[in-house]
Amino acid sequence: MSQKMDRFEIALEDKTKELKACQSEHGHKSCLPCDKLNDCQLRNAYVNAVYESMNKGQGGGFEF
Repeated sequence: MSQKMDRFEIALEDKTKELKACQSEHGHKSCLPCDKLNDCQLRNAYVNAVYESMNKGQGGGFEF
């Protein structure tokens, strides 16, 4: 059964593809070995997309 993706899931999928392409371009399997880890706009956009897909735009904080 196929489920329609919402805009948050679509944005996350797009950012995931961009992040993986960047990792591949730089020969990394993750962002951790990258020199730009803490200042990377692409990675920050990906993290934000993950957060948005989890809370569906409702805001709030990372509370576990």
